[in-house]
Amino acid sequence: MRNTLTMILAGGVGSRLNILVKHRAKPAVPFGGIYRIIDFALSNVMNSDLTRVGVLTQYKPLSLMSHIGDGAAWDLSGRTRQVKILPPRTGEEDSDWYKGTADAVRQNLDFIESRPSKEVLILSGDHVYYMDYKDMVKFHRRINAKVTVAMMTVPWEQTHQFGIGILDDNGRIIDWEEKPKKAKSNLASMGIYVFDTEYLIHSLKTTTETDFGHHILPKAMKDGELFGYIFKGYWRDVGTIQSYWDAHMDLLNPSSGLSPATWGIVTNLEAEGMPCDWPPAQISPKAIIKNSAISAGCVIRGEVINSVVSPGVIIEEGARVMDSIIMHETFISKGVKIKKVICDKNCHFGNGAVVGNPDAKDANSDFPTHLNTGITLIGKWSRVPDGAKVGGNCIIYPKVDTSNWPHQHLPDGTTLKI
Repeated sequence: MRNTLTMILAGGVGSRLNILVKHRAKPAVPFGGIYRIIDFALSNVMNSDLTRVGVLTQYKPLSLMSHIGDGAAWDLSGRTRQVKILPPRTGEEDSDWYKGTADAVRQNLDFIESRPSKEVLILSGDHVYYMDYKDMVKFHRRINAKVTVAMMTVPWEQTHQFGIGILDDNGRIIDWEEKPKKAKSNLASMGIYVFDTEYLIHSLKTTTETDFGHHILPKAMKDGELFGYIFKGYWRDVGTIQSYWDAHMDLLNPSSGLSPATWGIVTNLEAEGMPCDWPPAQISPKAIIKNSAISAGCVIRGEVINSVVSPGVIIEEGARVMDSIIMHETFISKGVKIKKVICDKNCHFGNGAVVGNPDAKDANSDFPTHLNTGITLIGKWSRVPDGAKVGGNCIIYPKVDTSNWPHQHLPDGTTLKI
């Protein structure tokens, strides 16, 4: 695999994740207690014996850059192994922010050309999955393809979210629709591409088009050079609040196929807030824990049901957390009831607060397409007052303090800002 260069697209805004990306890039969003979303792509790279990686960043990149560091956590540090952060070339005459996926790679053609390769593997840094890229590269070489797209079958009702292809008997893609309103097929692109390096460079230098799915892949199809590689394992795009919550519920379901530990997914344990900074979890004899993932450094004196709890979380006696995702160093006071909530880091829930209503009928008033299934979002560094009641499909913005609450009750679909 030394002849394959990897480019990870990690610069998207990820706006559908709402306040979870208010202070970080989408690939840097925490996942599963101890991971970040980009850990899956980086670990797949490591486990596929790939050694040269460029990570294309853009939106709020600092936490992502800090997390990746020198790449040592993924064995990507050394004389012949490298991960390099590639920010936008701001200030140059012909470029500012990346205008799309293809434009991002185009702006870094010097990185590609200075590292001779046979193929370029292009990945998204915001998906949860396990994949051995060696098999895809071998398929690409065997059929002598110029461009190969990893594809998998998705539910028909989700086809509008993806690039959709139709394959002939030889695996050649003969029809392509990017996020169609009414798809002809439910075979969807996973956002994973293998390009012949010379073909990629030529394609990007001879056009100003900005996106792979909308522009570069349809052109390759017209040239008869676009092929599909069928993938049948676990893969989820966690780009929405619902899919992010669903993936965490998959983590707690042994039959889902999602198993980061079995897959060999690793994270940067030296980064701030990682498990190496925490003592073992303390579980009180009176605590009740069912079907949940509890991280190091937690103190559990209450009840945790079907939830994922990150390092350093304290759940006091009489508190109950159900069907929720609670991130690092959050304090949940006595008597608090939390249900179907995604809570970001360093939050505080006052005594007796009741947060969440999975049966909420009203979508969020500000973001009805983001929150409409009963999930409530609590932003980083926010505080919920003693005795407060928060409905479903609610959003509490980062840094909201008790002084910002107009009253103790936030009805379903409410957004609270500073």
